[in-house]
Amino acid sequence: MKEELYLAGRILKPKGLKGEVKVLPVTDFPESFLDRKVFYVGKTEEEAMCCRVLHAVLRKGFAYLLFSGINSREKAEAIAGHKVYVSADELIPLSPDRAYLHELRGLKVLSESREEVGILSDVLKMPAHEVYEVQYGIRRVLIPAIEEFVEEIDIEKGYMVLKRFDEFL
Repeated sequence: MKEELYLAGRILKPKGLKGEVKVLPVTDFPESFLDRKVFYVGKTEEEAMCCRVLHAVLRKGFAYLLFSGINSREKAEAIAGHKVYVSADELIPLSPDRAYLHELRGLKVLSESREEVGILSDVLKMPAHEVYEVQYGIRRVLIPAIEEFVEEIDIEKGYMVLKRFDEFL
């Protein structure tokens, strides 16, 4: 069984002629691109192959990576659009009040009275703040991910308690 991988970025396009690629980080820790020696690169997590990093630079919110074996513009063009993943053991430890997206997805969503109302299907980035997407029966309900609506999140026990859930129905 292949190890579980987590999305860290998306390869946008080649840069230059020697195989370097421009990557859009999708992490709260873009500086981690400078320290990592290995990423998994592929169209999907299942297709991702281990790639050793020869050189990494951060500039204006993007990471520029040079991978071993990707030594021409043509080879870099071939991986444009691919995703960049890290393995579970490479994830940066978080403080107790933070969680990775994969830890939140699938949580049971409970009302204030502790009745199960749905499942957290995704966390969406919006201009003002993140929004929780809750699968409520056949409907999708969007709840702002702010203290006013979130009473409790317990990753270990697998649930989230939302205040005033009925207001969003």
